[in-house]
Amino acid sequence: MLFRPPIIIRRIFPSLIWHFSDQEKGLFLTFDDGPSPEVTPWVLDQLDKFDVKATFFCLGKNVEMYPQLYADIIKRGHATGNHSYSHIKGWGMDTALYIADVDTAAEFIHSNLFRPPYGRIGPHLAKMLSERYKIVMWNVLSRDYSRSLSGKRCARNVIRHLKPGAIVVFHDSVKSAQNLWYALPLVLRAIKDRELECKVIEL
Repeated sequence: MLFRPPIIIRRIFPSLIWHFSDQEKGLFLTFDDGPSPEVTPWVLDQLDKFDVKATFFCLGKNVEMYPQLYADIIKRGHATGNHSYSHIKGWGMDTALYIADVDTAAEFIHSNLFRPPYGRIGPHLAKMLSERYKIVMWNVLSRDYSRSLSGKRCARNVIRHLKPGAIVVFHDSVKSAQNLWYALPLVLRAIKDRELECKVIEL
């Protein structure tokens, strides 16, 4: 059960951003697949409670449906990134169609950050998208979406890997809600107890 990407994958894609090595105390919480009216407002309240900022990699279709919720993310001081319009897979899909989907999302999400859904992206596609976006991956995956993973296990494995420069992935989606509701407050408390500082991703 992988919570960190294999080193070989990171070596194949050295131009992608997997972590930030220049941080003494800073780390980077990120949330994928939102905004979701069932989950995102709770996430925002938790982040406010702990005085933490994060980066939300949003789906264009969700921003189109819930523009006020997207605006609230920005109003509360968080950053946003493009996570495609329709959560497409980057393997086995026509390159032009994939890029068109990302560009459609960019009509609603004004950011130079992009994270490929499922982390699936090939070298050619990565090269093309890198001409317009900073591609942000991660080095700590919560796997909060997993039906076979408990909230306790999710929290424990994230907390174990909390280090300066880490990019941590959660999901503000209905599918991930049960584990997220359990794990996120524990992770935020651990961040505060370790005197780490959550930062937004700005490139």
